[in-house]
Amino acid sequence: MGRLGKFEIKRIQDATGRQVCYSKRRSGIMKKARELAVLCDAQVAVVVLSSTGKHHHFCSDGADIKGIFDCYQQATGTSLWTEQYEEMQRTLSRLKDINRNLRTEIRQRMGEDLDALEFGELRGLEQSVDAALEVVRQRKYQVITRQTETYKRKVKHSQKVYKSLRQELGFMDNPAFGFMDNPMMGGWDGVAAVEMGGGGSEADMYAFHAVSSQLDLHGMAYRRSDCPL
Repeated sequence: MGRLGKFEIKRIQDATGRQVCYSKRRSGIMKKARELAVLCDAQVAVVVLSSTGKHHHFCSDGADIKGIFDCYQQATGTSLWTEQYEEMQRTLSRLKDINRNLRTEIRQRMGEDLDALEFGELRGLEQSVDAALEVVRQRKYQVITRQTETYKRKVKHSQKVYKSLRQELGFMDNPAFGFMDNPMMGGWDGVAAVEMGGGGSEADMYAFHAVSSQLDLHGMAYRRSDCPL
């Protein structure tokens, strides 16, 4: 049965209907291409690109799409890649110019190749260097400020830990008590100093070890050892 009316060929406005029609007609084209390749022993290549960027292709057995395109170019005397190659050459030339200009600018910022510059160009280069130097200086100050704040927090934390340890050891917050460096006793570990008298000089500082209470196993009682002065 033939169709009752003519079907107007125009773009389908509905996106869903357009996608359904594309899927059906694409399958039909691929089927016809496969039949043509089998029935007529022809080399057939079909490439279809949808509006969403998806691609579908068909190539007859024993051939590849690139080979078929090469045969087409030889048969027609045209080149499918000339325009693309020329565009790639133009892009490559433009990138080389950009690279050369950047290298020249880097050398000029390092004080080289300045003989060919005019006064205005030298002035502009000086302003660019000053602006770059200001950015570097601001960044340096930010790093220094951040490091300083970090060190301050570490020092504050160390002071809190030190104060907590003093409280645990039972030291009074009195200038007459403190730690002293005694090489004979192994440095600061376990050595305390107390001021004897009111002189306040190094000669009046005496070191002693704090010995903890020990359990008298024989008498089953605690005894306190003497602290040697």
